Amino acid sequence: MDLSPLIISLKVAAVATLFTFFFGVIAARFVTTMKRGKFLLDTVFSLPLVLPPTVIGFFLLIFFGKNSAAGRMLSEAGISVIFTWQGAAIAAFIVSFPVMYRTARGAFEQVDSELIDAAKTLGLGEIGIFFLVWLPLAWPGIAAGGVLAFARALGEFGATIMIAGNLPGKTRTLSTAVYTAMQSGDRAQAYRWVIMILLISFVILVLMNYWTGRRYTKD
Repeated sequence: MDLSPLIISLKVAAVATLFTFFFGVIAARFVTTMKRGKFLLDTVFSLPLVLPPTVIGFFLLIFFGKNSAAGRMLSEAGISVIFTWQGAAIAAFIVSFPVMYRTARGAFEQVDSELIDAAKTLGLGEIGIFFLVWLPLAWPGIAAGGVLAFARALGEFGATIMIAGNLPGKTRTLSTAVYTAMQSGDRAQAYRWVIMILLISFVILVLMNYWTGRRYTKD
């Protein structure tokens, strides 16, 4: 059995989640403390959550296409995004970003503001407060968001197939492997991939429930 779709999916999801986690937490922290424009910025960050993945893939094709400024710059630098696993990782990052952002924002909003005020009176700066107060208190929710973002990136299909295609051993992920197996009439192969996805999803949900359970236990 060719395991390349599993390997590619894990690689794409891991890279996407790494960036999603970092930028999602930063964006959530920034929006949580905003005084003005919070509604607008929150809408922009959450937009990929409601857009069809194929629409996201379409915009990525336009942005990284050879006729765009970004596409020409990357081409001159010898960098290719379309029909590569890196393109799949970018698609997975954009699609999974709102999951991480909204979960992290919810966790930050549950932090007691009095603890933040107490930290300020003790002379802690913004960076110290973030790492010593915000992050530890919101960590269970943030960790759960990271797990969910990984699951979303792992199961991405629409945007991935638009920008990365479905090349065997190169960009074929678990989701596109199921699609290909069904298109070719190989139901046995499709069942094997589906079972694998179900097992991975089960483990992901167990981890998410573990982190959220820890948060409620502490509360």
